Amino acid sequence: MKVLITGGAGFLGQRLARELLARGALHLAPHGASAEPEPITELVLLDVTRASGPDDVRVRIEVGDIAQRDVLERAIDAQTAVVFHLAAIVSAQAEADFDLGMRINLDATRILLDVCRARGHKPRVVFTSSVAVYGGELPEEVQEDTALNPQSSYGTQKAMVELLLCDYSRRGFIDGRALRLPTVSVRPGKPNAAASSFASAIVREPLNGETTACPVSGATRVWLLSPRKAVQCLVAGSEIDAAALGERRTVNLPGVSASVDEMVETLSKVGGEAAVARIEWVPDERVEKIVESWPASWDTARARALGFAGDGSFRAIVQAYMEDELHVPHKRH
Repeated sequence: MKVLITGGAGFLGQRLARELLARGALHLAPHGASAEPEPITELVLLDVTRASGPDDVRVRIEVGDIAQRDVLERAIDAQTAVVFHLAAIVSAQAEADFDLGMRINLDATRILLDVCRARGHKPRVVFTSSVAVYGGELPEEVQEDTALNPQSSYGTQKAMVELLLCDYSRRGFIDGRALRLPTVSVRPGKPNAAASSFASAIVREPLNGETTACPVSGATRVWLLSPRKAVQCLVAGSEIDAAALGERRTVNLPGVSASVDEMVETLSKVGGEAAVARIEWVPDERVEKIVESWPASWDTARARALGFAGDGSFRAIVQAYMEDELHVPHKRH
């Protein structure tokens, strides 16, 4: 079985690749079927920059612009059973550069879906959507029937792709599922152009002995998921039986609702006041406007019934970062 990850050079794509290689197989049989998981014989990592490793004979690296059809035709063939579509222009960058956001987040995805359609074998397509599809005046907890009302170009692009994916699935061109990710934190590496970048930076940089700027107020509340759990949800999303999803191909993934003040309090418990002192409060109205339009919590009963699981607390999210990236073992009391 062949699997494709777009955005394969990104941190989530790299983590997903390692997880898939470690598992070695995916169970794509209908629910209740006794078939064994299908082995992954080829894993294609596609990105505009060259992905690094993993060093495995099953891995094939492809470099190219996903908005060009020939690049996608090179990466997707009739043996491609699963496509994890992670490639995207992030929120603040999509807001700053409308044309680039539309080209990659919408136009390239339409091409990807059409290449899958042309291959004629109905591959599973796992699309990473976002909390940003919601916005405006929201209930304290977003429900399954809460209307989409994105307040950013990024959120609008994600919402449009959700509709496309649902229609391509309805028509039998693909077997799609759109997983609405909470803000993924704590991300390794350096801050990026995402409006949510601070949600990682205010923990990551202080724990690494570096200062960082927080562009939002301490009262700002965000919906969070660790990279560890995000990868597990992506894999689970690829294995869900289409019959369990029914007509609704979108899933609001479980998360943890935490205010920035609560996140800083957790930081103080694991890194001390010296770590907290490394946070500089530098309000950015543009970032605040985007982030405050997102839901701080949503009803995840359906996701949990489908087998998805999130983190137990923000402390658990920080602990996962310390274990996975800083290699600090969990201390049990």
